Amino acid sequence: MAGNIQVRVLDAQDYDKWDKFVAAAPGGSIYALPGYLEILSSVTDATFRIAVAERGGEILAGIGLYERRDRVGPYVAPRLLLYYNGPVFSAPRSKYPSENTSLHLKIVDALDDWLADQEYDYVRVKSRGDLTDVRPFQERGWAVELAYTYEVALTDGDAVFDRIESNYRRLIRRCERDGFRVESDDDFDSFFRLHSEVHERKDAPLYLPREAFHDYFEQLNDRGLARLYHARLPDGTAAASQLVLLGPHSIAHTVAAGTAAEHLRTGASVLLRWKVFEDLMNDGYTGNDLTDAALGDVTRFKSRLGGDLRLSLVLTRPPSTRWRARQQAEAGVDFTRRAAGYAARRLGVRKS
Repeated sequence: MAGNIQVRVLDAQDYDKWDKFVAAAPGGSIYALPGYLEILSSVTDATFRIAVAERGGEILAGIGLYERRDRVGPYVAPRLLLYYNGPVFSAPRSKYPSENTSLHLKIVDALDDWLADQEYDYVRVKSRGDLTDVRPFQERGWAVELAYTYEVALTDGDAVFDRIESNYRRLIRRCERDGFRVESDDDFDSFFRLHSEVHERKDAPLYLPREAFHDYFEQLNDRGLARLYHARLPDGTAAASQLVLLGPHSIAHTVAAGTAAEHLRTGASVLLRWKVFEDLMNDGYTGNDLTDAALGDVTRFKSRLGGDLRLSLVLTRPPSTRWRARQQAEAGVDFTRRAAGYAARRLGVRKS
């Protein structure tokens, strides 16, 4: 307890109250919702809890804890399909900045005290861009790193379209003339085929195995928390697909996408993004988080869609002694393997 702020784990009957808090919070997202965490946990062999900081029964902040366990012990960290997992704070409550800062410090103290009493060996969280004052975390030994994403403000259609680079606007118009169309349906097979092709081209791990991913989508779709979109050729073949997470918050999140290799230059993926923006605007969403902006080809593509670069802060709590010991042991094994490989290569050169 910090001052008169208490932290507790919510019971299921309080989830509706938390959902409403997340929907109204500046840094809220679908990733903090019990419904989303329940589904993700069910397909990844994880568990979840919602811990909230309250004063007089009113929620001031909270965090959705997606919990995993390895051979060392339990830990909390982001993962694919869980881009944000950090604390969510209410909007400032006072006209005086000093009072808002004082309350923020007390909330962080209360949350960190509570986390210290848990058995987590490692806690790493990423919050949306509303969390800017991390001084109290740093004071308590948390490490701070920077992360970025692109977010497209969905104001009105003309303004959004004008912010898309001119060459991309040309591709959109060409695709429309050529008979491409964008549809939203439950064609998971087309989505996963394109998603898998991208990951094979990039030699990157899949977000989930196929059956688990299908189960994940079906559960989210049944609850109205996700939607699949496809850019289709005139014959109905999907040339590009993407998965968008929805929910009660005003920001939607594009979390996975794929485009057939033969259509990378046709503009199908650009048409798809634009039509998704239109659909989300019609549904009342005010923004589309494109998820991540690590430097590379995909980020260059996202940057041309008219979004703004958003900063996120990644916070890591000092890990337990046994977690650090394991990390050091693994680093030693990795060094030994690399040294053995280097020696083997040198020996091979000498023999030749």
